[in-house]
Amino acid sequence: MGATGLSGNPTEYRARLGEQSDEQLDAWVAELMRDVVRRRGIVKVVRDFRDAAKLSDAEFERVFASGGGAPATLGHDRAGNVVVPTISLHAVVPGLRARVADARSRLIDYLVANFGELVYV
Repeated sequence: MGATGLSGNPTEYRARLGEQSDEQLDAWVAELMRDVVRRRGIVKVVRDFRDAAKLSDAEFERVFASGGGAPATLGHDRAGNVVVPTISLHAVVPGLRARVADARSRLIDYLVANFGELVYV
């Protein structure tokens, strides 16, 4: 095991993530989002998740609501970035699983895209 506890590089990390259960992946994604939002902010976490999961703003909004996030709490900052309450951010994980057939691979993409964040934590 490397610096992340699961592997020493993103390629090995992706392979090992593929061996994990859906429940473990979901927990790691939610924990990663929670940890990164503390250091880097909600805009970065939402943007990174949207990019890795290949979601438009509208699709992200539907995923958030489908996962139990209150639609009325989703908004935009002054620059037009989508923002949600940090406490509700975890809702995007079950929401993605509910709305997207290849959610597992997209969640793995999010974890791998943030490999550098894991090394930092």
